[in-house]
Amino acid sequence: MSKYVIAALYQFKDFPEYKEEKSGLLHFCKKWHINGTLLLASEGINGTVAGSEKAIEALRVYIENTLGFTNLEYKLSYQESGKPPFYKMKVKLKKEIVTMGIEGMDPTTMAGTYVSPSEWNELIQDPEVLLIDTRNSYEFKIGTFKGAMDPQTRYFRQFPDWVRQKVLPQKPKKVAMFCTGGIRCEKATSFLKSEGVEEVYHLKGGILKYIEDIDASESLWEGECFVFDNRVSVNQELEPGIHRVCYGCGEPLTKLEIESDLYEEGISCPHCYDSLTEETRQRLNQRNDHRQKVNASA
Repeated sequence: MSKYVIAALYQFKDFPEYKEEKSGLLHFCKKWHINGTLLLASEGINGTVAGSEKAIEALRVYIENTLGFTNLEYKLSYQESGKPPFYKMKVKLKKEIVTMGIEGMDPTTMAGTYVSPSEWNELIQDPEVLLIDTRNSYEFKIGTFKGAMDPQTRYFRQFPDWVRQKVLPQKPKKVAMFCTGGIRCEKATSFLKSEGVEEVYHLKGGILKYIEDIDASESLWEGECFVFDNRVSVNQELEPGIHRVCYGCGEPLTKLEIESDLYEEGISCPHCYDSLTEETRQRLNQRNDHRQKVNASA
């Protein structure tokens, strides 16, 4: 393939028939040689996939016309030929399309106020605004907005407890939140409003849309943005960044960490070298061998 088109998409909506749609969606993606992961739940659809430009456009039409997602949040990025962004296609059934674990969160009826990328800089420079990065710490550490709080979470379901312990006691007047593509903020703002915070804002389209729309000379983004595909991170030009990911623990790695004696490609890194069991190492070795064969044939 001369160029991969990568689509990050989601939409919250009432989707009671989600289980019945799994096989048809998976068949469609395989027919068009699309790889990646799509999550289906009664609350909507979420995922990131890659394929040819024609295939990704066909998928968008299928999701909108056949599945009824006519208000899809949909962002495209591009990668030249080489290592594919994903190795296989998965369609998974979930309780939530982004897991917070709090009953009753419905972003379609209660969420924060959208702020466009063009208005974001002015908002987050307001001294009354508490700026929160809703992503996990391994994403935060390679790039974020200046002055943002790190929830120090490993999983999004830990976010509500952090908010109750660290944010609500401050009684913030205004809260602004952001994430990679916008989906986590939908639930995060809904949660804060349910906890009594009235003035809550979130970045429409997420970091990826901000980087796409805002010139680097005016950008308040610092570093790179973690993405959930084989690019690992993207820079301010939305090109693949300098980071790699450790398949042992999932941490994004800097150049210095990759050069460490504790780094073994596809197996371990300084973060997990001492904690991996022999069984896990063997499994990762087998997966690494398979990955290398796929790359060689790409």
